[in-house]
Formats: sequence, structure tokens, C-alpha cells
Amino acid sequence: MQSVARQVRCASHLGTPVQFRITSSRIQWQCQQRAASSYNPLQWIQEKFAPKARKVDPVEEKKRGEQETQGQQSVFEAAVSREKEGRPKAISAESAPTVLKKKATQHKYSTANFKISHRKLNMIGRQISGKPIDHAIVQMQFSEKRATNRIKSMLATAKLHATVYKNMNPSKLVVSEAWVTKGPKQLKRLEPRGRGKFGIRVHPDSRMHVILREGKTFEQLKKEQRERRLRRIVSAGLVREDVPLRNPARTWQW
Repeated sequence: MQSVARQVRCASHLGTPVQFRITSSRIQWQCQQRAASSYNPLQWIQEKFAPKARKVDPVEEKKRGEQETQGQQSVFEAAVSREKEGRPKAISAESAPTVLKKKATQHKYSTANFKISHRKLNMIGRQISGKPIDHAIVQMQFSEKRATNRIKSMLATAKLHATVYKNMNPSKLVVSEAWVTKGPKQLKRLEPRGRGKFGIRVHPDSRMHVILREGKTFEQLKKEQRERRLRRIVSAGLVREDVPLRNPARTWQW
């Protein structure tokens, strides 16, 4: 009876119908499992782990086809195709954002330290200070001083940098300021003197700084000077002009 109960319990768990057949000799309990024949562990393992056909992704298939075509291309054709793929789309002038470049008011530039006295270099600075940049370059070109070649190249570089980097008008640039400073370390050497004595010789070095600003051009300055001179001319007409007297004579002539 215990074996029969075990069979009945097993059949109830599996959900299979149970049929009992009674014979004349003894009561035989037979458990026929119709659905048990369909449940096969080996078959389930084969179905679970059997190799299946891979689903083809259209995007991956397209990329694979492009890679195969690129592999068949030459080096130059592949470079051209990559350049076309990475090239950004052309932006029209209307849709492109307008970038306002800030205009600078001045530009400072200076030379490096070189061997010259600051007194000699200061005379060259006074020569170019207040002049338009083009006239200052011409002054340095025709000067006989040794340091003018270096100052001329410095002015030309400063003009180029102010035009390109700071968007300043090259025709209106003026050397508004120019000053000279001493070098950080001036070399000192012994200088032999008479009667076994010696002195200290200083080898000076200095540098020049300039500031370029937009000012009046040479033509504008010439025009203003001409107008100023014309205003000083007083005609000797019959009608007395309402202008101040220049160089008036003394009231009493002794």
C-alpha cells in the first residue's frame, strides 16, 4: 500500500491521470503516465544548448558589407572615402553664427636684451616716439646707428602682430609710447689700470618697449597743421577783424 500511495503522489505532482486495474489474484495499482513520456531530460538539454541560427541584424550586416568593400579598395580610395565620411556638412552663410571679434585699443611689444647702453638706446626711443609706425620704420632704416636694425625689425613685427592678432588698422598705427629699461644682469669685468691697479668695467645691456595705438595718420596731421597755419594769417583789410593781437607792441616807447 505504501508503494501504491507513493505512485499516486508522484502522479499527482506530475499531473498525469491514474488508472487502477483490479485482478483476481491481487489488487495491482498501475500508474500510467501519459504525459511523462513527453518530458525527457535529455531532449530538453539538447533543445536548450543546441546551436541555433543567429538572427541577422540589418545594421550590422550593412557595416560588415562596407568594411568588406573598404578592404577591397586601395589605400588612396579608402583615404578618400574616410575623408568624405568625416567631412562636416557645409554651413550656409545665413545659418552660420556671427562671431564678433573684439577690437583691441593698443598693442605692446618689446625687444630682447642686447648689448647696448640704455642712454644710447633712449635717444633712438625719443626719435620714434609719437610718429606713425611707417615713418618710424623709415627713420630706423636710414639711421646710421648700430642698434637701428634691431629696432626696425621689432617695429615691423609689432605692426604685423597688431594687425593680425588684434584686428587694428595698420594705416592708423602710431608709436604712442617708447621707453627703455636696463637688463636684469649686467656683466662686470676687471679692467687693468696703471701702477698695478684695476677697475670694474660694466658691460651694459638694455631693451626697448613700445606701445602701438590707433591715432591720426600723417595726412590728417599734415592737414590739421596746414589749417592751423592758415588760421594764424590775418589779412590787412579795412574792416577790423575780431582776433587777438599777436606780439603787441609796448604802450610806451621811450
